[in-house]
Amino acid sequence: MTSPTSIRDCMHRNPLTITGTAPLVKAIELLVEFKLTGLTVIDNEGAPVGKITELDCIRAVLNAIYHDGSPENIRVEQAMTEEIHACSPDETIVEVAQRMIDSRQRRNAVIQDGKLVGQVSSSNVLWALMEHSREKHVR
Repeated sequence: MTSPTSIRDCMHRNPLTITGTAPLVKAIELLVEFKLTGLTVIDNEGAPVGKITELDCIRAVLNAIYHDGSPENIRVEQAMTEEIHACSPDETIVEVAQRMIDSRQRRNAVIQDGKLVGQVSSSNVLWALMEHSREKHVR
């Protein structure tokens, strides 16, 4: 078996996503239940429009509490970050790993033809790099 060399080889297919119109509480439930640090926010056609992280959720809930509001009334689009760190499934693991280091982002949406096709995390990249290293030294 050859070691993974492209993001396609190590990405998580069909990642959990959420729409911008969903309640923030739903995003928080998904983050907690699946032990995630963030979700890609998609539009109705499945195109990524942003991301919602644990820190975005904490900020929104604290802001609501501070202003005597209820976190129950917040939608994901009100708390999300529109900046998306993304890569292509055809990019090399090394390219994406270096960008993760440079941007200090632990997760990238994998986008092809404007659609979300996967998610790659720093742990996926680390696994792929170790597999590549092992195969190289076994030869």
